[in-house]
Amino acid sequence: MPTAQTPAVATPSATSTPLNSGAVADSASRLGLTVRETPATVEVIDQQTIKERGFRTVSEVAQGAVGVTAGDAPGAASAFSMRGYSFSEINTLYNGIKIGPQSMTSRVMDTGNLEQVEILKGPASLMSGEGATGGAINFVTKRPHQGPITNEAFTSYDSFNGYRAGFGSGGSTTVKGLDYRFDLTRSSSNSFVEDTYTKLLNISTQLDYRVTDSFKVWGALEYKQDRGRTYWGTPLVSAASSGPFGLSGVVSGVYTTQNGSNLGPVTIDSRTYKTSYNVLDNHVNADELWLRGGFEWAVNNDVTVKSQFYGYGADREWLDSETYQFNASTGLVERDRFFVAHRQRLVGNVTDLTWNSNIAGMDNRFAAALAASALDFFSPQSANFPSDEVTLVNPMRGFYGDLVTRTSSAKIDNVALSFEDRLKLTRTFSLIGGVRVEEIALDRTATNADGTIRDGFPFSKTWTPVTGRVGYTWDAVPGLTFYSQYATAADVAAANIFILGPLQPRDLTTSRIYETGVKNLLWNGRAEWWFSAFDIERKNVFTTRGGHLTNVAGKVHSDGVEFASAIYPAKEWKLWANVAYVDAKYIDFVDSVTGQSFAGNTPPNVPRVVANAGASYRFATRWPLELGVSVRHVGNRYVSDDNSVTMLAYTIAEAFAFVDIENPFTGVDKTRVTFRVRNLTDRKYAAWSDPGYPDQVLLGAPRSYEVSFAAKF
Repeated sequence: MPTAQTPAVATPSATSTPLNSGAVADSASRLGLTVRETPATVEVIDQQTIKERGFRTVSEVAQGAVGVTAGDAPGAASAFSMRGYSFSEINTLYNGIKIGPQSMTSRVMDTGNLEQVEILKGPASLMSGEGATGGAINFVTKRPHQGPITNEAFTSYDSFNGYRAGFGSGGSTTVKGLDYRFDLTRSSSNSFVEDTYTKLLNISTQLDYRVTDSFKVWGALEYKQDRGRTYWGTPLVSAASSGPFGLSGVVSGVYTTQNGSNLGPVTIDSRTYKTSYNVLDNHVNADELWLRGGFEWAVNNDVTVKSQFYGYGADREWLDSETYQFNASTGLVERDRFFVAHRQRLVGNVTDLTWNSNIAGMDNRFAAALAASALDFFSPQSANFPSDEVTLVNPMRGFYGDLVTRTSSAKIDNVALSFEDRLKLTRTFSLIGGVRVEEIALDRTATNADGTIRDGFPFSKTWTPVTGRVGYTWDAVPGLTFYSQYATAADVAAANIFILGPLQPRDLTTSRIYETGVKNLLWNGRAEWWFSAFDIERKNVFTTRGGHLTNVAGKVHSDGVEFASAIYPAKEWKLWANVAYVDAKYIDFVDSVTGQSFAGNTPPNVPRVVANAGASYRFATRWPLELGVSVRHVGNRYVSDDNSVTMLAYTIAEAFAFVDIENPFTGVDKTRVTFRVRNLTDRKYAAWSDPGYPDQVLLGAPRSYEVSFAAKF
């Protein structure tokens, strides 16, 4: 449950190498290790990379990483898949704090207020606690820096009539020792699907006060708001019904819907490509408020103590028609209605100590952390589920209708104690390990529409998982580091911890990873590459089944390799490429409803191959002009556990050009004007699926154009 790492000293990360391996990822280790020094696969995508690659949301950032895919299904936005695992099997952190399962708490998030995104691959409960089976992704907000005040502003507009705008400022004030950072981002992202959009507002600020050279106090506030009308997917239809309007190259397979309609071979009807089947009064809204503060104290040259207190509040609400099931007999689309709201409150603290020492002539660094949090989650939700039917083409969307609600709540207290240590046996060989012991106490209750307590409620459960990591790093020659690790994780098996039912098993899953790899920085820091091979197994697994049911799935096993490289052969050129291969499959999985064996099947949204590549060239003109192109390939993926429908592989390209104008106006240091074309070839493809809605898929956006302006002053 919610855990955190205190922020490092607020100075920019050392991310000058092509793959940012000199950066420190606080979410990957409390020992203050760089990416190269950590015995795991860690990626850091900094703000410079975010801007150059045109990443507007955190989902786009994640897809620039090695082997990561992402989707923004409205019920579980900013969802990720990597190394064979997805959704809440990957912890999502905000400045090192976990607020709950990704599938319940995450939102579409703009990148304008972020300093960097940190991605830790594989089981990682040592760092972020329950849930980190596939890894963890940490979003780090921009923080103050010491020195002159710098300001920046940006705006953009795209061919879907969407816009982004932002302003940021930070530096040292006239008050000695007081540094600040302030950022404001506003965006309206319009989908290619009719009547769908997301409007975002993010305000963040932080003050650092250096009381002495060794003691700093700080406080931060962040407010996020999103408002949207949402696209839940496009229904799978029978190829026979669609006839000449079937889109080739998007989906394939033979399918029977959750309502029992045998569609036979399936397709996407081209007439529905931009169709919304949601009710006219649909909405998805959220308001989030963060309050954080603490201190950093360098007791002496060897001992540092940090402490962070935090409070988080969120109010979320969905009111929609969410499922769209095509009936081959009637030619109509059957729809549901669903409402749910969240009121979430979280308070906590994490205090950690780092101690540098010497053991028998060997350098040693030790870190200990004590974290505690209390979470209160209250949720009114639908007690009735109206339904109707609409035409496949040009549907009369109608309205939600009557709503009857019932409630559900969860209270979760969490205490965790963790230790990490790095012992340098030689100047080049280090042993690194850690262990985490925690207690997670859950209290659940729920009421019917008439206020009576539902059967099986209330109930309580306490878990005490022990997880950890052990590994080594070996600097064989300067710039060349070999590493290996064994790490573990645990998470709630049958459902996410907020909605665990009274009759569902209350055991924890366990997962482990064996990983080995190599990281290499060469050519005077102008070239860098890394390679990793991994084997992960997760036991006692439950999966999502259509209709929001859960299914016993036994084990999930995945193994694979990942490779990333970047080279700057000359000051004008940048070249980068990465590829990941993963073989993920279920073991001992029999469907609880049909009795069908799914053993050997691949989990949903898991492609075997994901690859990215790109290049840019900078012309040394009076106003430097840079041209670039990038290509992304994603392999076949399955919509649901039965693997009956395949979202077919796709390859998309992007092209951009930007020009840097020095001192265009008085007081402005530099302005950058960028033109970008996304999905250059206008490829039609299925981007993502939500296993809870197996009768539909989320389609990728067609070709679009964007122009943007950014200034520093």
